[in-house]
Amino acid sequence: MYRALLVLCAVLLAGFAIVAAKNTAQDSNKDSASPPYKITQEDIDRKNPVKPTAESLAAARKVYGFDCAMCHGDQGDGKGDLVESMKLTMHDWREPASLAGITDGEIRYIIIKGKGKMPGEDNRLPDNMCWNLVNLVRDFAKKAAPEKPASETPKP
Repeated sequence: MYRALLVLCAVLLAGFAIVAAKNTAQDSNKDSASPPYKITQEDIDRKNPVKPTAESLAAARKVYGFDCAMCHGDQGDGKGDLVESMKLTMHDWREPASLAGITDGEIRYIIIKGKGKMPGEDNRLPDNMCWNLVNLVRDFAKKAAPEKPASETPKP
């Protein structure tokens, strides 16, 4: 009797271990696979109607500090407080190459819908604030871009 109960428990434990392993494999595949959404061409082509100003960037910086900096870093360097513990791979937005080929519409879409482990803002932010955040992300790269020395500027 005890032997049958012991065998039954061993079989059940093995079954639970297999199910847990499958769920873990599926979760890891979700992170490495392509996003579960497809950005429409309309969203990719969407133009930013908001011009960056000192005031709009300051407003965006405030929202960014609350919602984004914990992962993306205070200066957009991808070295936020949660990166290591969540095992995230972040881009350094101060490098212009990290945003090369990505339109403002795509950045806005990712802010609204999210991507990977990043939750989207959905309806929490007004549309103009989403565009302000796009401008702020672009501003990180502008500030990090090296200035040309005066000796390299063409003379008339």
